Amino acid sequence: MEPFYLTLFLGTPIWLWLVFIGLVGLLLAFDLGVLNRGDKEIGVAESLKLSSFYITLGVLFGGFVWYQLGSNAAAEYMTAFVVEKTLAMDNVFVIALIFATLSIPRRYQHRVLFWGILGVIVLRGIMIGVGATLVAQYGWILYVFAGFLILTGIKMLFIGDKEHDMGSNPVLAFLRRRMPLTEELHGHAFVVKRPDPATGRLRRYATPLLLALAMIEIADVIFAVDSVPAVFAITTDPYIVYTSNIFAILGLRALFFALAAIIHRFEYLKQALAVLLIFIGSKVFLADLMGLAKFPPAISLGITFAILGAGIGWSLWRTRKDAARA
Repeated sequence: MEPFYLTLFLGTPIWLWLVFIGLVGLLLAFDLGVLNRGDKEIGVAESLKLSSFYITLGVLFGGFVWYQLGSNAAAEYMTAFVVEKTLAMDNVFVIALIFATLSIPRRYQHRVLFWGILGVIVLRGIMIGVGATLVAQYGWILYVFAGFLILTGIKMLFIGDKEHDMGSNPVLAFLRRRMPLTEELHGHAFVVKRPDPATGRLRRYATPLLLALAMIEIADVIFAVDSVPAVFAITTDPYIVYTSNIFAILGLRALFFALAAIIHRFEYLKQALAVLLIFIGSKVFLADLMGLAKFPPAISLGITFAILGAGIGWSLWRTRKDAARA
């Protein structure tokens, strides 16, 4: 009988899952308990340093994947990591709108984002688990994912996205109607006890921080509709899908404070993402046409870097005059 830690879970030995879960737990404890023990504003310089730290860890974990699972798995992990990191940039814009609409001060934003990431870890795990089960039982689902990505990319490229108007967002309006809510903040508390105006009894009220947290979680579910199929089109290995997702998201909180200030410099990144989604969806069909089990991971990684590099480079070049004036 083989040891418990060698037992396969979703096709990967349990000990590899435990290493990943342990590392994520240590990072979250270090982040909340050491880096951000009190309420404070995170400046751009600190944001960039923390983001570099998380990106480095994500890349190093890719080295661990290469050592344990081979070069193909590592190439798939890096491709998924880069794609997820880039798709998360659009999420940053929406989070910034949520904070602005609800007037959340910068010193409390990191707390909301921290607990938001905990929710994302759970929600993405559920969505990826369901997706992996569907792909394993019904192989044709992968082609549905691929077709969805191609259509999404074409829509983004030729039609564009709607402007986000958070003030008239129906989900926000619904939550405001249904949640007992205070008008003002109460420090960094998500919930406070206040007398009910009708009965005089104490009851729990949500603060705007909890409302912001709920909106961020809902926004992530919406974004996951694009990002999860994108990763499954890169690889169907649940371990690679989940670890790349989580490492890309872990650094999102750190990156937010720097990226929110310069998101306007990435004016053409949306078009690059559209092309990337079309490529990721197309390569599922291309692999079949070429008689391959899957599109070569190393080539996929190279094309991903080329598309995103072109989009970022062109954006920075076209917005250089605005940056100089600023």
